[in-house]
Amino acid sequence: MTDEHGWPPIRFVDAEKVNPFQVLLELHNQTIGRPATPSRHDVLAELALAAAVVSWWSRWQPMSIHAALRAGADLADIATATGLDPADVVQRWLRWTDVQTRLTIGGRPAVDVEEVRTIQRRLQAEMDQ
Repeated sequence: MTDEHGWPPIRFVDAEKVNPFQVLLELHNQTIGRPATPSRHDVLAELALAAAVVSWWSRWQPMSIHAALRAGADLADIATATGLDPADVVQRWLRWTDVQTRLTIGGRPAVDVEEVRTIQRRLQAEMDQ
């Protein structure tokens, strides 16, 4: 998403409207193509795009953690992949599952409650080791 001059957004509210994958590309292009002495617009665009990436990723990370857990990844691997402490991985996942198990779509929870319990038991056993 660019303005009438072909420039990327310089406000978070505008950057957040861009497809998340496009935001990553825009941020890459903005930082790679930036002049040695960036303009006000250059640095504000980089800041807005980076803020949108962080906001997007912080909402998606717990879902990605859940996908990794469902695929059989262990806590140590997920902690290494995310750069988080294992306790932080569990905390983020638990906050996400708390909301998802209370959210109903078509009369069913957004995530399977029994699957969440099974993963919780597995995580507890891994934390106890």
